[in-house]
Formats: sequence, C-alpha cells, structure tokens
Amino acid sequence: MDQLLINSGFPILSVLIFLPLVGALVLLFIENEELCRKLALATTSIVGLLSIRLIFGFDKTTAQFQFVEHRTWIEAFNINYTLGVDGISILLILLTTIIMPFCVLASWSYIKTRVRAFMICLLIMETSMIGVFVALDFVLFYILWEAMLIPMYLLIGIWGGPRKIYASVKFFLYTLAGSILLLVGIIWLYTSNDYSFFIPAMMWQDYSVTAQLYLFVAFFLAFAIKVPMFPFHTWLPAAHVEAPTAGSVILASILLKMGTYGFLRFALPITPEATVILMPYVLWLSIAGIIYGGFTALAQSDMKKLIAYSSVGHMGFVTLGIFVLNINGVEGAILQMVNHGITTGALFLCVGMIYERTHSRELRSATGIGKYMPIYITFLAFFSLSAFGFPGTNSFVGEFMILAGAFEFSTSNNEFPYLALAAIPGAVIAAAYMLRMLQKIAWGGTDNPDQSWLKELDLNTREIVTLAPFLFFVFWIGLGPQPFLDLIHTSVAELLQQFDLHHAKAIAAAGSILH
Repeated sequence: MDQLLINSGFPILSVLIFLPLVGALVLLFIENEELCRKLALATTSIVGLLSIRLIFGFDKTTAQFQFVEHRTWIEAFNINYTLGVDGISILLILLTTIIMPFCVLASWSYIKTRVRAFMICLLIMETSMIGVFVALDFVLFYILWEAMLIPMYLLIGIWGGPRKIYASVKFFLYTLAGSILLLVGIIWLYTSNDYSFFIPAMMWQDYSVTAQLYLFVAFFLAFAIKVPMFPFHTWLPAAHVEAPTAGSVILASILLKMGTYGFLRFALPITPEATVILMPYVLWLSIAGIIYGGFTALAQSDMKKLIAYSSVGHMGFVTLGIFVLNINGVEGAILQMVNHGITTGALFLCVGMIYERTHSRELRSATGIGKYMPIYITFLAFFSLSAFGFPGTNSFVGEFMILAGAFEFSTSNNEFPYLALAAIPGAVIAAAYMLRMLQKIAWGGTDNPDQSWLKELDLNTREIVTLAPFLFFVFWIGLGPQPFLDLIHTSVAELLQQFDLHHAKAIAAAGSILH
C-alpha cells in the first residue's frame, strides 16, 4: 500500500463516479424531455467542474496514486473498493469529464425520441468510463469495463442509423470476446498474488516468462479490440456510422483510449518480459494500422466512415508510441490519446451538425457549403488541420514526440530507423484525406449542387458553444503543451525506470526463446 497517498478529505473520485449515476436515477422520475436535457447537462457540467479540482490538488513530483479511497467491499474474496489517480490516468479522466457536457449539447436537437432514456444512458456511460480510469481493484475495474458496453449498445441499437442492430451487436460481441480473455488473466493473477485483486501489488512481480506470454496475449487481445488495432478494427466503422453523434464522440474520444490505457496500466508493468519479446510484432501491427487506416479513409465518400477509419491510423500512432518504450514515445502517446479525443470528437460533432441540416453524411451532399456556412467551415478547417498534425495544433506535438521516440528506439538498438520512416507516410496520407474532405465541403467544384438554402442555417449559439472549447484545446496543447506534459512526466518516468530494471532479464528471456 506504499504506492498510495490516502485521501482523508473530500472523496472527490467517488463523487465523480457516482454523481452521474445519481443524475440518471433522478431522470427516471422526470417525464418532461426539456427538463431531462437540462438535468443531464447540469449533472455532466458539475462533474466536469469538480474534476478540475484534481489538477489543483495533484502532486506532479510523485508517481504514487493520489486522491486514494480504500474501503473493504467483499471481505471473503479480498475484493476492495480502491480508487486512485496518477499521471497516466489524470488526463484521461479530465478528457472524459470535460467532453460529456458537450455530448449532451450535441444531442439537444439531434435526439427527438426517448430523450430521457438517452440521457440516462449517457450518464451511466460517464460513471463507467470514469470508474475504469480510477479503479485500483481488478474486480471493480472489470465490472465497470463491462458495464459501459450496455449503455453504448443501447445508444447504437436504439438511436442509431438504418443498420443499427448489426452495428450494436457487432460492437458488443467483439468487445465481449476480448473481455472474456481479460477475465481469465485477472483470475490467474488473483490466484498468483495471495488471492488479492489489488492492481498495484500485481505490478513488477517475477512471473515466469511463459505465464507472462499467456497473460500478455490475453491483455493484448482485450485491449487491441478496444483500441481497435489492425486487424481487430472491423467493428469500428459500423459502430461509428450507425451511432448517434454523441455515441460517435464517446467512442472516438474516450472508449478507444481504454485499450491504450490498458496497455500502459497492465501490459507493461505486469508482463514486462513478454512485452519485450512480443514488442516487434505490436510495433509493426501499429505501422500496418497507420497505413491501412489512412488509405481506407482516403477511399471513403461517407464523412463518418472517413473519420472512423482515420481513427485506426491515429490510434496506430498511439500504440507505436507506447511500445517504443522511451520517454518521448510514451509521453507522446498519452498526449496523443487526449489530442485524438479532442480533434476526432470535434470532427464527429461537425459531421453531426451538417447531418442535422442535410440528412446525409455523403461528401457530395455537403459539397460547396463553405460559401453559405462560413462559421461552420472555419471550425471544420481548424479541426481538419489538427487531424493531420499541422504545426501549431495539438496533434502535431503528439505525433512529433511519437516519431522522435521511434527514431530514438532505432538509434538505441543500433538499427536503421525503419520503424519511424514507415510511420511517416501515415502523416502524409492523413493530410491527403483530410484536405480532400475539407476542399470538397468548403469549395467543391464547378458542378456544386445549389446550397443557398443553407445560408440561414449556419451554426447557432449552442453549436458554437459546443465546438469552441475543442478549438481552444487544439491551440492550447499545440502552442503550449508543457502543463499537460508536466502532469504525466513523473509517472511515465517511473514506469519506464521500473521497466528498465526488468529490461536485462527481458532481453535474456527473449534471446533464450528466439534462439
């Protein structure tokens, strides 16, 4: 328990977890749809404001878990209610709490049926997502990990598009299949750690290499499906295309990050030797995802599909940064998780806004609207620039750090930098598909359809308020990322220092297996 800084004051983490759930319970007794919207917005906004308190109370000089709450839950099985935050999780918690109010705003006029049930699903999702990032007991983590599947399944299956049943079932089955393997790994760790589910106690133990390999494969499949990494990505485009706007934003901004968070929280510290042995395969799968996601996005005419496939490429950069196992790569990966959540979430909001007007997600139906919707196209332009890492935007910082980490990885191993060079075309392809989309929407060609009817339908105040904070963070992180890097640096440095202590043993193990 020496990894924990016990919080004896205000239980901030429990409040962040359960306040949305309380809001969902209150909504059960409210029938007025407008009041349901307002209560959901108020609840998520209060959670977002409370979460800012984490920043001011967070000690950036220690890698220990902070704001820790520890209570006995099921004593017979040594299951505890243990919560905590460190530098690896704090930005992801803030990303979740800050984005959720804008998901409610994005659904204000988009969702017209079963409004109360929709808002209840959003609030239950928020409880589950925050809980995953703060849980330090594996049973608590797994319950919340699985709990988020149900409201997301409902969001897609009830309020989705024409193929919503297919998309929701595919999403549920894919992620459930990975979760079953994760459960098997959790049970093995429980029996191997004095029948304890305490996550920090499972880290940096001397498990056999064989056990670590099996554990890593279980972790990898569960988290790779959630990311999703190539070739486990096939559920993602269908889920994104059929989901309502808020569902797409939650998927892209938060749910995908749970896979990469799982690699950092569990795979690296629990299976370090197996990580080194299997690292080359994960790195080249990441490269494959970057290239495949980019070329597939380039071929799309549906705006949602384009952005969905772009996520495969962008998350490939994140897994690349994690598994080069150096400070630039891992810090860049965590920052890029946040960047992707901001930029891709904003792009899905933009697609949802144009869909509300044209009732189509096809590029041809939005061709040339820049002349009539200048406010909309201004936001879209900046988010598009961010999506392919234009200098001065948030994604540039993350991708630059990841590529620097990839070059450092090759240099430290006295190799030609194949890995970094293979990833660079992904950034070029991203510029191609984002600029193609932006050009068609902003200007089009000589045969544009008549879009003059959109002249009076430019963004309203609610939509501007929804998009403006995303644009603010695009430039804040792009021009001044140091405050965000300061929050994560100590925890990342400690993670890699501990990893290096096992590194010689891991390389020896790899040599004995490969030769």
